[in-house]
Amino acid sequence: MDAELAVLILFCGLLGAIVWNLATWWFGIPSSSSHALVGGLAGAVVAAVGSQYVIWGWTPLMQDGKLIGVMKVLVSLFASPLLGFWVGFLVFRIGRKMMAGAKPSANNTLRKLQFASAACLAFSHGANDAQKSMGMLTLVLLLGGFIPKFDVPFWVVLACATAITLGILSGGWRIVRTLGFAIYRVRPLHALSSQLTSGLLILSASYLGAPVSTTHVVATSIMGIGYSEHPRAVRWKKAVDIAKTWVITIPASALTAIVCYALARIMLGQH
Repeated sequence: MDAELAVLILFCGLLGAIVWNLATWWFGIPSSSSHALVGGLAGAVVAAVGSQYVIWGWTPLMQDGKLIGVMKVLVSLFASPLLGFWVGFLVFRIGRKMMAGAKPSANNTLRKLQFASAACLAFSHGANDAQKSMGMLTLVLLLGGFIPKFDVPFWVVLACATAITLGILSGGWRIVRTLGFAIYRVRPLHALSSQLTSGLLILSASYLGAPVSTTHVVATSIMGIGYSEHPRAVRWKKAVDIAKTWVITIPASALTAIVCYALARIMLGQH
């Protein structure tokens, strides 16, 4: 595979993920940019050179005792929401017992503690989600001959950190409303429990090298917290809608990337 084709595959894979993420953002449905990127890249590779060039991870299932390829992503896709739900359930139960008999003014303390828990969650988000963007940029620089080996330049780290920060500041309120109100009405103890749960799980996944979705973990931790307190108050219909989006993210972004690759070939005058 020559460098020009590799860059085209990366471009179409990224475009497929971006289109899918923008679509889910528009409807305010939390989805995984990590899994959208995996699906987009897999679809672009299949369209360009064939499915045999995708590391699916079926055979062999493991390498050096670790899951590999698409299988690793699929396992994390299904495991992380389950862990988010049940760890959130337990963390909230523990927090509620610790707060038994507390006065309403205790909410002020909980809100202050959220500065630390939110910072932990933000750090874990960057430690997991931002890495994929750094990897893509560095790979393009390597393919273009701008760097001699696959080492992430500092300016790439800075650019990705800036981009993810600006994106959160400017475009995330639709998702925030869904997570804060559409699943279960979040109050200070709920928010603190969710942030602690999500930060712990995402940092653990980063340590293991597993790409997980911050939105998956946060959303399911809120579901677990709501189920722990008032199961009937959880808006399960909205939760089902979110779950459906999660399931179709990889195939949908893959299909989008295939269409993007076909259009790119037409625009470039190739057949």
